[in-house]
Amino acid sequence: MPDKMKALSYEGPFKVSVREVERPKLEHPDDVVIKVTTAAICGSDLHMYEGRTAAENGIVFGHENMGIVEEIGTGVTLLKKGDRVVLPFNVADGRCSNCERGYTAFCTGVNPGFAGGAYGYVAMGPYQGGQAQYLRVPYADFNALVLPPGKEHEADFALLADIFPTGWHGLELAGFKPGESVAVWGAGPVGLMAAYSALIRGACRVYVVDQVDARLQAAEKIGCTPINFRKGDPVEQIIQANDGMVDRAVDAVGYQAVDASGSKEKPNIVLDQLIMVTRPTGGLGIPGLYVPADPGAPDAQSGKGQILLSFGKLFEKGLSLGTGQCNVKKYNRYLRDLIVSGRAKPSFVVSHEVGIEDAPTAYEKFDKRVEGYTKVLIHPNGGF
Repeated sequence: MPDKMKALSYEGPFKVSVREVERPKLEHPDDVVIKVTTAAICGSDLHMYEGRTAAENGIVFGHENMGIVEEIGTGVTLLKKGDRVVLPFNVADGRCSNCERGYTAFCTGVNPGFAGGAYGYVAMGPYQGGQAQYLRVPYADFNALVLPPGKEHEADFALLADIFPTGWHGLELAGFKPGESVAVWGAGPVGLMAAYSALIRGACRVYVVDQVDARLQAAEKIGCTPINFRKGDPVEQIIQANDGMVDRAVDAVGYQAVDASGSKEKPNIVLDQLIMVTRPTGGLGIPGLYVPADPGAPDAQSGKGQILLSFGKLFEKGLSLGTGQCNVKKYNRYLRDLIVSGRAKPSFVVSHEVGIEDAPTAYEKFDKRVEGYTKVLIHPNGGF
């Protein structure tokens, strides 16, 4: 095995480059090392890419990873060399009280002083990301989901690492039941997955709010009603189209939400619109990312993660509200089987697939939302 590998390295705001770095090695009996076949660029990566976090130069991004098991620690019993696996973006030990209750996004054993770990993400532990040729997987028996061998469904399975389960999770947080109406803010990959999940699970109507025509067209193509917030108050548009408020609403935008101009950040706007569009005793699901500190926030309060809400209206309507990162292991096995059976094909959101050498350009274009960039998959070792 070579001692070096290619990896995508963060070099400061709006700059990533391909570098040769040390190839990961087994560090614990419970580890495996995989040869990465696919890693995705996530909207959450853009927060770091844009310099909106405390990410330090040299970090290797990539929390949506799958590949082939190459090396196995002596304590690993459920995996074997050659297994094709996809990894939840959550790094979890499977042993803490939160993991035992299924809250693997909030594992207390993998990132001291913090609830939750992830690959290649600032403040989420010392775990290298998978936008590289190889990746070390800790607690591998617990974390790795084995896939059918071969190359079939590669793009679909890659989305099991994060966005498909996270979209599904948004509905869970909202308390969704079959037959209900749903409004989703954000037609990026997670928002489209939330909308798609609502359709799979039997929603009667699904509305998707965004300003990017190509993304709204993607929502419409799968059977949703597109709502362009640049063309009027999205709450009023939805209430008029639905003949009333919706049962559930999902925020797949997060803290970088923008106002009606489409350009000025207003971190509370989507949360407030969710409150206004949802019927009394309905539910809100908020998988969109919010942070306790934002150096690029438009005001001092938002910079400290303090966001002004219409809490009085929330209380008056008796709304339920769920937040937090997705516990991927809670859903990924079932979603894998939906893909295998042909009942789900989430890869409709994938717009581009590139080799690692082209990944810096893909980051730039994805960040600028140009040329239809929606979801980018990186194949660090080629072959797809």
